This record gives sequence, C-alpha cells and structure tokens, in this order.
Amino acid sequence: MQIAYRARDITEAHIVAGLLEANGIETYVGGHYLQGAMGEIGAAGFSNVHVEDEDLYRARQLVAEYESTGHGYVAAEDDDDRPDFYARWFLLVLAVLGLLLFSLY
Repeated sequence: MQIAYRARDITEAHIVAGLLEANGIETYVGGHYLQGAMGEIGAAGFSNVHVEDEDLYRARQLVAEYESTGHGYVAAEDDDDRPDFYARWFLLVLAVLGLLLFSLY
C-alpha cells in the first residue's frame, strides 16, 4: 500500500477516504491511535490515507481535484437549507419580539 494523502487530522483523512471509495478505490486510514498521543491539543500530520499500489495514480488525481476545490462547501445561490439561514431568521424574530416586549414594559 502507498500513501495517497497526508491529512491534517483524522477527520480530513476520512473525508478523503470517502471520496476515494466513492470513486471505486479501496482505502485504509492510518493514524487513529497516534491522534490521542498528543493529549488535548489536536495533533496534525499523523493521519494518512493509504491505497493499493495500482490505484495510487488515480487516487492522487482525485486528491488533486479535491485540493483544487478549496476543501469547502460551495453553496448554491438558492440554498436556503443552510443552518445559518435559519439562525438569521430566528435571531431577527427574537430581536423583534424582544423590542416588542421591551416597549410594552
């Protein structure tokens, strides 16, 4: 097995492993037990995503595509399902109710 990706933390390693497995590449994520060795501080650089030798080239291509996207969630313009959308409305309603209650007393 070869290292296809060196992740910052175990969560990112599993995200990349899921991406590779979704594209038909079997993976192994190593470094689970090394994360706790550093105590409460999040240790970085101990998690690796391993793939079979014959899948290494394709895996690295997929990882390069993943890295070029910026690792983030890109929302559509009409994406009203985001939690921050609901939180803004909730805070607005809460502020209006607070002003109404404040003006009554």
